[in-house]
Amino acid sequence: MSNSGVRVTVVTGVPKGEYHTLAKDGLLSPFKLEGTENVFHFLQAGSILGNDSILLRVVSAGWVPGCGESASTRQVVLETMTDCPQGEFDFDVTKNGYSLAWVTLSDKGAAGKREDKSGPLIAKLVSEKLDLAFVQGFIIPDDPRQLKGLLADLALVQRFDLILTTGGTGVGPRDITPEATLSLIEKRLPGYERAMTEASLSKTPHGAISRAIAGTLSETLIVNMPGSPKAVAECLEPLLPTLKHTLEKLQGDSADCASLYT
Repeated sequence: MSNSGVRVTVVTGVPKGEYHTLAKDGLLSPFKLEGTENVFHFLQAGSILGNDSILLRVVSAGWVPGCGESASTRQVVLETMTDCPQGEFDFDVTKNGYSLAWVTLSDKGAAGKREDKSGPLIAKLVSEKLDLAFVQGFIIPDDPRQLKGLLADLALVQRFDLILTTGGTGVGPRDITPEATLSLIEKRLPGYERAMTEASLSKTPHGAISRAIAGTLSETLIVNMPGSPKAVAECLEPLLPTLKHTLEKLQGDSADCASLYT
């Protein structure tokens, strides 16, 4: 899917596998954005800037702080997926596939006291059913302010297509994931929630305890998963076949849904 084009000056050559910012002023980065068009409204996590020989991938978006009375300006962080020589280049901006962010809620995991297996498992299982252009993972403590801030940033600034959280969906005093998610989503998906509950109950009566929430924020689908790898796999199973169609409709596809079943 091609969105637009952008002209970039590469001040000094950059080898494959490095990360640098792209902004209007360039500052200390080897990449400098040319022209006056605001390209940041269509650059999102997973976007590719490329031509016949150079590929750059957007891995995050943010701001360059202003100095004194100057306003802050937008920037993105680029990963060089090929060697990038010095020069001025016109790049097409494309995005083939979806971007996934997984977020693990774990006090011990965030402190480095527990290995996280559920987040990477989410990425593995989703990639088997959905064409993914970019995956990024996060481990944070069970803190509602951190989770709210991260979800809002990933959905509204980075513009990930899909965010799956794992952990914090029970009834313990530190289980805050559902409340933080509910405070942000615009459209709730009770069918997703029922499907996950039914999948869990088919394995254990303890599935009734989960309070996992699913819904949308702007053009991003957000789903809470349980904390254990086993429960993640069980709850994802009924949802995986629906993800592509859900994202297509969320992001403006006007095709007749009935045609899928005729």
